[in-house]
Amino acid sequence: MLLDLPDKCGGADKSAEVFLLLVIKSSPVNYDRREVLRKTWAKERLHNGVWIRRIFLSGTSDSGFEKERLNKLLELEQREYSDILQWDFSDTFYNLTLKQILFLEWMERNCPNVRFLLNGDDDVFANTDNMVEYLQSLKDNDGSKHLFTGHLIQYVGPIRSSGSKYFVPVQVQKSDSYPPYCGGGGFLLSGYTALVIYNMSQSIDLLPIDDVYMGMCLAKAGLGPTSHIGVKTAEYMILI
Repeated sequence: MLLDLPDKCGGADKSAEVFLLLVIKSSPVNYDRREVLRKTWAKERLHNGVWIRRIFLSGTSDSGFEKERLNKLLELEQREYSDILQWDFSDTFYNLTLKQILFLEWMERNCPNVRFLLNGDDDVFANTDNMVEYLQSLKDNDGSKHLFTGHLIQYVGPIRSSGSKYFVPVQVQKSDSYPPYCGGGGFLLSGYTALVIYNMSQSIDLLPIDDVYMGMCLAKAGLGPTSHIGVKTAEYMILI
């Protein structure tokens, strides 16, 4: 780990005070996107009496001097905003699953009692005020029960065409079908479900398609994702 935030949630013991943690995947070079999000929907604030906090997840880009330069810029950004987790792995599409699992490991250690999470990308729009109100309306779930909802995708399987961005060879995934999952652009889940997924990941080989991998972990736990009419991840947008 290159950049850490062990006290982001007030420490493990106080992490239940974080109602919604915005977990946003972002490459080192995407400074402009992070700046926009900090000033708009991902702004840390108190809404409806509960706290919204923000974390960006990053790996490393390029190599040699350029890698060092980008890492130093991220360090300066961290000093100003205290909202970046960075690990020393190549920040590429096929490493998104690794990024996801490393975050869940960090969460179990530093933020285990957070109520809910928005897991998404840095190129989407989200109405986080509406999300808080929706989550507060869940009468029987304060984050301690299963929740995993978003743009539901089901009855699909691996793309075997080597020219596709989503290509998965049979050596990596033998089955021709995927379990139901939610599009990785953005989905909501409870703290309970996040930790269940992390526990399941300990015995499931990493699949390079991160949103599918989350669905695989849910399926192994006997849980499933649900569809939410307010979440659309096509066209790089979330609405809720």
